[in-house]
Amino acid sequence: MSNFEYAFPSIRGVQAGKEYYVSMCPLRLIPRIFLFDDEELSPELRAQRTLNRSRIPEMSRYILGNKNDYVFSAITASINGSVRFTPVDDKTADERLGILHVDMKNQFIINDGQHRRAAIEQAIKEDHSLGDETIAVVFFVDQGLSRSQQMFADLNRHAIRPSKSLGILYDQRSDGGKVGKLVALKSEAFKGMVELERNTLSERSRKLFTLSALCSATSDFLGMREFATPDEAANEAIKYWDELAKHIPEWQLVRKSKMTAGEIRRDFVHSHGVLLQAFGRVGASLSSGKKPNYAPLVNLKKINWSRSNARDWEGRVMIGGRLTKASNSIVLASGFIKKAIGIELSPEEIKAEAVFNKSRARKS
Repeated sequence: MSNFEYAFPSIRGVQAGKEYYVSMCPLRLIPRIFLFDDEELSPELRAQRTLNRSRIPEMSRYILGNKNDYVFSAITASINGSVRFTPVDDKTADERLGILHVDMKNQFIINDGQHRRAAIEQAIKEDHSLGDETIAVVFFVDQGLSRSQQMFADLNRHAIRPSKSLGILYDQRSDGGKVGKLVALKSEAFKGMVELERNTLSERSRKLFTLSALCSATSDFLGMREFATPDEAANEAIKYWDELAKHIPEWQLVRKSKMTAGEIRRDFVHSHGVLLQAFGRVGASLSSGKKPNYAPLVNLKKINWSRSNARDWEGRVMIGGRLTKASNSIVLASGFIKKAIGIELSPEEIKAEAVFNKSRARKS
């Protein structure tokens, strides 16, 4: 060890028979001492993925926008040289607590957390007061490139991103998420009919829609309109969805336990996310005046919602009999519904419908 070193108050632990150390680092030190691999190196010579710079501004805004309650998990780093750990006491209980001494000639290579590092660096540039806050760091003594690559693979092997619905359910920051949750829990149309955790519905699921699908559809319904509170926005959405539900008998049958949700999804297109989002766009048009006019919804009874109705749905929201989630399918579905209930189509819907009809005519 040289005369110049870093000293980290740490807890010493053992994993797979090897010592590692857990410490806290001030955020201002993170960009200075923690490195990630040169992006110009070929993948087989790196211990990390290349930095996705498009993620950094969003992560930095998250810190700056939530300075009182942001949360970042620990950074994992390897030290490419020898270290020295001095316990605070020689008592057995205190041998795990001490100071980790690291020669300043050594390098700290990030195994997990390079995007957090870059976001922290950007956030500190905009708000220097963040520099005195800390983040947990787990130190391993480097055992070469192969070990570092294996560490990266192992650290990410079991990392499972939560479903979009679960993320919305637990997110307390997003007003759109709050509105969607209120609609799911309070509306007569959807109460007890929304899957709050998963992004997909199994055949045996008793739910008709996922929370993520309902949030997207409600967002389309509300559009760019401004509301004083999420509750006000949710109440406006609930009025529309409850009125819409009155004109879709199959949804009522599920509520009354006369048909199962699985049967409805199997036999009808109106109980899938792509149609729900189309309904949201239809509702936005019906609400575009000074006062919403939901009277045209009575004409929904003219539509044959059966998935066997290939004449109307194949190529529009189905391909080979399977529902598609393509954004163009949402536009085609909303245009079709608007035409059926007698309201004006948007320029986007008119264009999409013209292309669809031209393509169908060419095939026939």
